[in-house]
Parts: sequence; C-alpha cells; structure tokens
Amino acid sequence: MESVIHSELGNNKLNYDLIHQLGENFGSSYYLLNVNKLRENYQKIEKAFKSRYANFIIGYSYKTNYLPYLCKELSKIGAYAEVVSRLEYDLAIKIGENPKRIIFNGPLKSKEDIYYALNNESLINIDSMYEVDFVKEYALNNQNKEIKIGLRVNFDISLGGVSTLQEGYEISRFGICVENGNFNAILKELLSVKNIKIIGLHGHFSTRNRSLQTYEFITQTLCNLAKESLLETLEYIDIGGGIYGELPDLFNIAAPTFDQYAETICKVMNREFRHFSKKPNLILEPGISMVANTFIFIAKVIEVKKVRNKNFVLVDGSVHNVKPTMHKNNLPMRVVRKSKKIIENEDFHIVGYTCMEKDYLAHNVCDFLPERDDYIIFENVGAYTIVFNPPFIKERPGIVAMDNDIFCSVRKKETLRQFFNEEIYCF
Repeated sequence: MESVIHSELGNNKLNYDLIHQLGENFGSSYYLLNVNKLRENYQKIEKAFKSRYANFIIGYSYKTNYLPYLCKELSKIGAYAEVVSRLEYDLAIKIGENPKRIIFNGPLKSKEDIYYALNNESLINIDSMYEVDFVKEYALNNQNKEIKIGLRVNFDISLGGVSTLQEGYEISRFGICVENGNFNAILKELLSVKNIKIIGLHGHFSTRNRSLQTYEFITQTLCNLAKESLLETLEYIDIGGGIYGELPDLFNIAAPTFDQYAETICKVMNREFRHFSKKPNLILEPGISMVANTFIFIAKVIEVKKVRNKNFVLVDGSVHNVKPTMHKNNLPMRVVRKSKKIIENEDFHIVGYTCMEKDYLAHNVCDFLPERDDYIIFENVGAYTIVFNPPFIKERPGIVAMDNDIFCSVRKKETLRQFFNEEIYCF
C-alpha cells in the first residue's frame, strides 16, 4: 500500500476532481473498495443471526473475492476463512489467519492438503469418498491425536418436485449422498477408527432463488441428520452460503433481508437444539452478500463515436471488468462529468477496449451522452468479478481501498512484468 491519498470530501462523495486525482495516481480505470460498507455488511449479518442464535460463526467465502486486503479486514472483525482450495488455504495463512479459524471445503483436496489441514487443526469438511482414505490413514498414523472432521452432505432439496438448483440441474454434484446410502457407509467407515470424531455437517447448495423456504429445508435436514447420527459429538451445523445481500433497485428482485434469513434459519436451530446444554455452532458462509456492493469499477471515457445512428462510448475497461459472464443486464451505473453543461438525453452503448464485438459494458443507456475524459462508475462489482477477471489483451487494473477519507492502493495495476510472470514464462 504505497500510494495514499487523503480527501476531505468523506465517504461516498466521489466528484470529478477526486476521481480524476485517483486516476492520476492509480490509472485511468480502477476498482474502488468501500471498506466501511464491507464492515457494515459484516455487522448487519452478524447482528441478524447472533441476536437470534448466540453460537454463530461467519466464514467468509474466499472464492467470491480473495483480495488479500479484504480478507484481512474481515478477519480483523471476526470472520473465519472459508476456503475451497490449497491456494486459498495458503492465502489465509499468509495474511495471518489462525489455522484453527479456517474452514476447508471444496471437492478437490490432495492427501498433502488434508494432512496439512489436520496437522493445523483446521475445520475440514469431507466432500467426496476418496478423502476418507486420506483421513483414515492420517488417523492411524497419529493414534494419540483426536481427529475432528465434518462431512458435506448431499440430499434432494427440490420443492414440490421442482429443482431449485442453479441452471435447473436436477442433482447437485457436491457432497456425500444421503439417499443412496453413501452417508451412512462413510459414517460407519470413519467411526471404525477410534480416534476419528465427526463433529459437524455441511450443506451448501447453489440455488436459483435463494429462498427462505430452501434455507429452512436445508437447515432442518442438517439438524435431523445430525441428531440421528452425531448426537454425542456434534459441534456445528454449517448451512453454507448463497444468501442474498442488499440489492440495487435496478435488479428488481424482492430479496429476503438478513433478518428474514436469520429468523428462518435460527428458528429451526433453536427448536431442534432447545434442550441441549451446549448448542452447536451455526456456521454461515456468505460471499456475494458480504462483498458484492462494496466495490465499484471506475473507467475513463476515451472516445465517443457514432456508427450510422448508434452512439458508442469507449472506456478504458472491458466487460471482463464488470460482467465476466457477459450477461446482457446493465449494472447500476452513473456518469461523472467533467462539464456541467446540460444536453439532451441520447441512447448509447458503453463498450470496452478488447477486439471482441461482444465487449459491451452496458447496452442501450439513455442519458446525457458522455464526453471524452468523463468517468463512468459501475456499481455492485465486488462478487466474483475480480477473481474471474482474465489476463486478456490488457493488464488488469489496480484496486484502491477507501477507508473514510483515506484512499490507498491495495493491488497495483499490472505491468508487463506481472502479466508475463518471468518465474513461470520462458522467453
């Protein structure tokens, strides 16, 4: 964080002069992280759930946005690290996370990964049957050590015979299947080793509508399975992530609030464990709801041109910077203008620097036509956008963190040296 700028304007007051000053220091396009908004999201989720169920843990989903600065900020205020690869696990260690506060999920874990996580006493959820052999072998080689693990379970979450999974998939590919007997078989196999203790169940499902009904069903099913199979050893119920966060009005989605999710989920937990002297922890793994609205992308207008009767606004940015899946829905955005003159509204497209015809950051915008050296702010780009952003044609832009009136670089703009890393490329 070498470059630091102080502003007297305060948070959320990005005028042209400040944006231009930031551009002079950090590049003509850059991401801006609102650190206060990040903290606010964490506090809102925590308050909603902890006020209803005290034994509550937030495990931030690293894959959603593993900017090291962001992960470290969330760790400071209490978030566990929820990781799904050794890369993410090592990042958590590198930024100083206590390995006992790392939740290691994901379908691909090598023998070395599992040994490392068990040595560190991280919370590890087994996703597939091949991992059982690694855990058993580790336990037999460390017979004086109690080995604590969790299981990711797979069960039918369709409602009324209709799949609620993303893309309409009928069956989730993750976790250990309950219906076909694999869950009971793995329980029996693991518990045949005296020093293995199964302490929790994990049930993350990626659904289309993220509904309260779905989360109620997931929580209830996990509780039922835990009480049937893990009554003496249960330490946590992990319902995964995927809940909606606060959405822009433009999205036109009537999303449940944090309080509504918490009321639905905690009601089940409190009912099912009301007679327990020590209730199990409830773990939530938010990603999108934590970070989506904490980032904006700011891109300078390079040129405005007309092709036949269509206006095209070229910016120093790409669809990859704001919508890497290239969907055609416009994000919330606004133009920050150098000139204050009032002109008539016109229709225009906002396009990027790549050589792809489909590089549209926004379609059919109706507003004052931007001019060269204006800036366009794209909102709600904090989830998956940065981690999906490919190194394609042009170096990736920098990332600036805004903490009250202080702006600092938390990822530098790439150069040729980083784009073509000399440690891995041969020249």
